[in-house]
Amino acid sequence: MKLALHFLNFTMPGAPGSLATTLADTAKAADEGGFAAMTVMDHWFQMIPLGGSAEPMLEGYTTLGYLAGKTERLRLGTLVTGVTYRHPALLAKIVSTLDVLSQGRAFLGIGAAWYEEEHEAYGVPYPPLKERFERLREALEICAQMWSENDGPYEGQHYRLGATICNPQPLHRPEVLIGGSGERKTLRLVAEFGDACNLFDAGPDEVGRKLDVLRGHCDDVGRDFSTIQATLTTMGPDSPDDVDDFLTRMEQYAAIGIDQVWVRAAAPDPVGFATRLGETVVPRLAQLG
Repeated sequence: MKLALHFLNFTMPGAPGSLATTLADTAKAADEGGFAAMTVMDHWFQMIPLGGSAEPMLEGYTTLGYLAGKTERLRLGTLVTGVTYRHPALLAKIVSTLDVLSQGRAFLGIGAAWYEEEHEAYGVPYPPLKERFERLREALEICAQMWSENDGPYEGQHYRLGATICNPQPLHRPEVLIGGSGERKTLRLVAEFGDACNLFDAGPDEVGRKLDVLRGHCDDVGRDFSTIQATLTTMGPDSPDDVDDFLTRMEQYAAIGIDQVWVRAAAPDPVGFATRLGETVVPRLAQLG
């Protein structure tokens, strides 16, 4: 099992002036500590549980470009981009640029979007859920076409492109991680388009049931379930005393097929958190499978 780091809290001592150094040092600690990936949120405002719009939030892909220049091995992406935030062709171009400049380390994390208050504040359309999923399907189709030899037009219900030119192409086709656990739509899109799913820590029994649903969708569309990486987002061990309990929980998840787990970088010292987990968790987690 691999460990990934999710940086979601930008309320740091000395912010905003300290954020560049804190992010860089956290990423370097994760890179050197053997983490598989590092992600940031893709939001315009901080989420309400972390203080809402009164707290700082950096733009996601600008942040990832900065981190690409500070790291050597970490895979980089958002967890996850809402489909409403950028036109899909622009999103494909942004991710391909990140891939080229990071030497092939970018992936696309994407979902149907949910934070309505952001859209209202910035005047960005926030369609009903049904339409957001329609747009998500079309965005996945557009990205796949732009990262291929086919640079012809695309004609969808919501997006119409005269050409799908993406030059330069990414060094390696970015993997697509689709966030969310909705059984009828989200997991169906994972089966059709995704290289990875990302589920919340709802307990091994419930997560296992979600994976069984995904397996059924794969059977329906003729997809090999084993080609999809199953990932999980959870809380990491807050202190060294919590490491054994954390690893016991992760052993249960490894047994049902979870092969990468995201933990949230802990404020106010994400550098120390990443350093500690690199030393105490990454090697033991790798032994789980």
